[in-house]
Amino acid sequence: MTTDPLLLVDDDRELSRMLAEYLAGEGIETEIAPDGATALERLQSGSYNLVILDVMMPGMGGFEVLRRLRQMSLQVPVIMLTARGEEVDRIVGLELGADDYLAKPFNPRELMARIRAVLRRAGGRDAGEPDTPLSVGSLRIDPSNFDVKVEGAAVKLTGVEFRLLQRLVNGVGTVQSRDSLSEHVLGRRLQAYDRSIDTHISNIRRKLGCGRPGVPEIRSQRGEGYVLTHPSDVAHADAASQDK
Repeated sequence: MTTDPLLLVDDDRELSRMLAEYLAGEGIETEIAPDGATALERLQSGSYNLVILDVMMPGMGGFEVLRRLRQMSLQVPVIMLTARGEEVDRIVGLELGADDYLAKPFNPRELMARIRAVLRRAGGRDAGEPDTPLSVGSLRIDPSNFDVKVEGAAVKLTGVEFRLLQRLVNGVGTVQSRDSLSEHVLGRRLQAYDRSIDTHISNIRRKLGCGRPGVPEIRSQRGEGYVLTHPSDVAHADAASQDK
């Protein structure tokens, strides 16, 4: 299924061994890093298709590993393993650049489903998605090389953030449901109380500088989803509201 191995970062050696054996049965080669420092050394010297990263580890925790990893690479996908019920851990992980998360304890089949979804989305674009450069206001994206620019300045997005922005740009002016965005971008159905899409949208807004003149807005439609609005539409709406 993969060419490069997967890196599993967890101090629970028994769980790591069990997961590595399970993933081997699914055709996935897995390397194990028992702590954050070892993980960063492996990531600097090797190439990995995906990183599975536990939050709670002694010494350097998962969040710090993720923060340093994103300084090295924005494209390698990361699935965080969080304690069940710790919603704040999930949100922080996504804000730091994780692609997805899974709460412990979990069924290995669920982890396998997440891995397949993330790798499938990271490995290529959806059929029918244009790979030519697209522009909306001062925003320009080029799917052929994951390039994003605002007012000519490069914007660094993670892989999942880029795919989410691309989906919104392709449907500019059209409201897209959170469920649809999750299925197309994360490769899975949105679960109850799942804030993944909302957090990724928040990251994109911050990185693009939404709200500045000429920069398209990503607006939330309550109960519906999100829509990327052309700057000219925003200007017309603001002028109309001032005339009232």
